Amino acid sequence: MMTASEIIGYMESLQNEKQRHELMRFFKTGPGEYGEGDEFLGLKVPQTREVVKLAVRDTPLDEIPQLLTSRWHEVRLCGLLMLVEKFSKLATKRLAEDEAAISGRDAIVELYLNHAEWANNWDLVDLSAPKILGTWLLLPTHLGDKREILDQLAYSSCLWKQRMSMVCTWKTTQQGDPSWGLHYAEVHLHHPHDLMHKAVGWMLREVGKRCSMELLQQFLERHAHEMPRTALRYAIEKMSPEDRRYWMTL
Repeated sequence: MMTASEIIGYMESLQNEKQRHELMRFFKTGPGEYGEGDEFLGLKVPQTREVVKLAVRDTPLDEIPQLLTSRWHEVRLCGLLMLVEKFSKLATKRLAEDEAAISGRDAIVELYLNHAEWANNWDLVDLSAPKILGTWLLLPTHLGDKREILDQLAYSSCLWKQRMSMVCTWKTTQQGDPSWGLHYAEVHLHHPHDLMHKAVGWMLREVGKRCSMELLQQFLERHAHEMPRTALRYAIEKMSPEDRRYWMTL
């Protein structure tokens, strides 16, 4: 067994001061910025993924909360990526209807949701929510109504929970179901934060790319005039220059 304390100690030994300052600037950790106060070790994502690869098999689920609540951004990412790996092993086609696998997936989802506020930057959300919550939306569960559970995120006062409810729809859209993405795009259409404008536009773009450009155009016909310009630009990014000009003039 590998403990959370051992993982944290190992990651702390890899600290890179120069990279740490660069990451703090990139992830907006200054006063008044969205990542204010977040602390970094200075590890690049591939380094964190290597730690996950080394540790995930021998680290039990009950050790992961200590990682998720760490002061270090990269350690929290490590915990989240471990949840992704553990969830994916229980989400294969062969195990979709397996009762033990359903219980295991539900336990991971509950752990993820209970610590959602600790995924407190866009990278932590984007690297975990689609592969955990998004995949969970496609599979059997005993946790109750999925829409109600996502609504608890969407209507919370936490920016990162709100972003989870939006970007997790990437997975359902990839699998041909645009309904989740379209619904939460409407829920968050007038959100005040730029990070949500980008998330909404990104998920709408995926609806057009993966499911139906006609559905995206229908959404834009209803809402383009009231959408934040960032969200609209992201949504129409893959359209022709002529179409982009048309939508931006509404």
